[in-house]
Amino acid sequence: MTGSQTRQKFLDYFAARGHRAVRSSSLVPADDPTLLFTNAGMNQFKDVFLGLEKRDYSRAVTSQKCVRAGGKHNDLDNVGYTRRHHTFFEMLGNFSFGDYFKREAIAFAWELVTKDYGLPKDKLYFTVFREDDDAEELWQSVAGVPRNRIFRLDEKDNFWQMGETGPCGPCSEIHYDLGTEAAEPGREHEQFPDDGGGRFVEIWNLVFMQFDRDSAGRLTPLPRPSIDTGLGLERVAAVLQGVLSNYDTDLIRPIIVQAAELFAKTYGEDQRTDIVLRINADHARAAAFLIHDGVLPSNEGRGYVLRKIMRRALRNARMIGATEPYLFRLTGFVAELMRDAYPEMMESVQRVARVVKDEEHRYATTFQIAEKFFHDEARSGSISGAASFKLYDTYGLALEEQEDMARELGITIDSEGFAQEMEKQRSRARASWKGAEKAQVNPVYQALPRTEFIRETLEAPAKVIAVLNGEIVLDRTPFYAEAGGQVGDTGVLVSPSTGDTLAIVESTYSPAPGKSVHKVTLVGPGIREGDTVLARVDAHSRRATMRNHTGTHLLHAALRAVLGPHVKQAGSVVEPARLRFDFTHYTAMDADELAEVERLMNEQILVNREVHTDIMDLDQALSTGAMALFGEKYGERVRVVSIDGFSKELCGGTHVARTGDIGICKIIYEGSISAGVRRIEAITGEGALRRFQEAQAQLSRVAGIVRASEAELAEHVEKLLLREKSLEHELQQLKNKMAQAQAGELESQARDLKGVKVLAARVDGFDRQQLRTLVDSLRNKWKTAVVVLATTEDSNVAIVSGVTKDLTSKVHAGRLVGAVAQAVGGKGGGRPDMAEAGGKDPSALAGALAGVYSSVEEML
Repeated sequence: MTGSQTRQKFLDYFAARGHRAVRSSSLVPADDPTLLFTNAGMNQFKDVFLGLEKRDYSRAVTSQKCVRAGGKHNDLDNVGYTRRHHTFFEMLGNFSFGDYFKREAIAFAWELVTKDYGLPKDKLYFTVFREDDDAEELWQSVAGVPRNRIFRLDEKDNFWQMGETGPCGPCSEIHYDLGTEAAEPGREHEQFPDDGGGRFVEIWNLVFMQFDRDSAGRLTPLPRPSIDTGLGLERVAAVLQGVLSNYDTDLIRPIIVQAAELFAKTYGEDQRTDIVLRINADHARAAAFLIHDGVLPSNEGRGYVLRKIMRRALRNARMIGATEPYLFRLTGFVAELMRDAYPEMMESVQRVARVVKDEEHRYATTFQIAEKFFHDEARSGSISGAASFKLYDTYGLALEEQEDMARELGITIDSEGFAQEMEKQRSRARASWKGAEKAQVNPVYQALPRTEFIRETLEAPAKVIAVLNGEIVLDRTPFYAEAGGQVGDTGVLVSPSTGDTLAIVESTYSPAPGKSVHKVTLVGPGIREGDTVLARVDAHSRRATMRNHTGTHLLHAALRAVLGPHVKQAGSVVEPARLRFDFTHYTAMDADELAEVERLMNEQILVNREVHTDIMDLDQALSTGAMALFGEKYGERVRVVSIDGFSKELCGGTHVARTGDIGICKIIYEGSISAGVRRIEAITGEGALRRFQEAQAQLSRVAGIVRASEAELAEHVEKLLLREKSLEHELQQLKNKMAQAQAGELESQARDLKGVKVLAARVDGFDRQQLRTLVDSLRNKWKTAVVVLATTEDSNVAIVSGVTKDLTSKVHAGRLVGAVAQAVGGKGGGRPDMAEAGGKDPSALAGALAGVYSSVEEML
């Protein structure tokens, strides 16, 4: 059975038993700062399990793409060396949200594994939590598993919890016996569950979420116990395909073969080469999927981990002779291989390849720097632990590579110090991503019913259902809660009977799905729970925000039309005053591209197209071509905002009825915010009008100053600039002549000290460049000389010193000028023959210059 068939059979089995087939969520967790990457199937259902989100189904099935390569779940160092460690993998899972429980979960798992997958019953072993009598009994009564194949284990193996507190419960694992040929040499006799030699592989974990753990560690039964399971696709595919290693399945082996061709190697002939090929196959999968989901290589957070994964692949490939970029080709092959399950991967092939190839070139440059750093450190006869770790962490040079290089030079590496630095880094990583679990929702809000959002009006009566610390919750509201980059609405809460303002709404946010909270400043007699108020949104601000939000959709579509389909939204801010749009693109936009984007947007505005909003199933929306955005969390029913023939996106924000309502859109900024991500800021409507009026006023003012019409203004300014440049050139020539003339006057002030001409003088009316010219002129004329000249302007002192080459071993121009600068409250320095400095105390200049003669005489 192929890997694709294994995945589809799982999905079909549970779909036929009332489970909603839910798409894999992004590898970038939506609204969950506690997770580095999506690492389990239950991640996207976390709020459902916590009771913070309600969905229109109680059973679900998924094939979830996962990455474990940082933070608590970090398998990176084992990848390629073992049969079953991966950075990227797929987790098949079935879920029950308070619907069925242990009996059904066990029955489903048994039937699927033994009948649909056809695994022999005599090769299956089962574990349960040591106190879970129910699970043990059900495996026997429902599945008919013999008692001697069921084993009770402790919390470490068979108890699962979401965090230190919250939902938790016992779990039951299904293991498969691969046979003695899978055991490590000498461990063939070990029996389940005491073996450690790789013979028995866990394929499925059934979590019975039945308790709530409080901060004191007490377990309280949940009112609606739930099910969360995880079946490793790569592991079960290996079992079904009769291979011992996940890397030998059709999910990964073709990538290994492709890598071998690129390296001109053969898989299976050399152990070290095989490890490198496995590493590259796994890491190519991780890189392709992470970059597709919007992660880009960087020096922090998720981007840092991606860079580390990619450089581990590149570093290992280089060790077996790879010298040219290759990884970008492998990521393209991954997209082709996975297109049946993830057709969207083909949309980003070129973008992913560009990102990967750029990183390959960057790594090649970095390695050259790393080699130089290594050889510089090696001069001391050894490489310290700190230096070794820097080579590993900053430059991507593996410890084993360093050890190879050290052997060639006959030096040692402090591997113990390296290990200590590595542990410090791991501790920092754990602290960085530990969070405090997800910020807990205030219990008051958690217990409240969902808030009805009224889109159709900006004013509506509502009942107050909670008042707490300057925040008010209503049963229904026309206020949009901040989401999707759009800021929350502002406005007022008014008394329906008197019309008096009771509260000013400063902002609106959503602490949990479906719940809206108004941050307010109370005025008048105050508001109490149970009151009825008139909720009135600030119409002016909302309409301005709507114009900018629809503007972002026009901008996104126009950018894709002008720059290409690789452009994807990477973040946005939509507020009344402006819109900010971040997008994936590798080079700065030129003036023509920006003008074309602006033209396309305003063309749609002038046509005054209708902005349609439709509500449909997520899969249906995506099948119509609607764009989903990186990192956004979507329910099964989504809003699709369309501008006919131009734009179609999933969006829950508020929009204008027709594009003409935007008025005009003007781009005011374009720039880079990180590698591969650009930012555009733009304004619409009244903001664009004000900008035009201000620009027009400035244009008229400049035209009046230079006495030219607006039509002739550019040409007139160009003439003025040319004239200014000519005058500056004439002025510089005059100043140079003055300097030459001054040189003659200064000659008489020079002193002869031990056969050396020494001059320390103040000259006025000179800038720093002229001082340098004058010092250089005198120094060249006198052949053996020390010259220090200074000038003052606006209470600032500029000093330049010059020493002829024959004297620099005795008199250092930098130290000399530094001493003068210190005397006038400044600092400076430079080369032995020419140096500059500055100061802030002109009154001390005469004394400082007078001291130069004695200082030089002493040096000579």
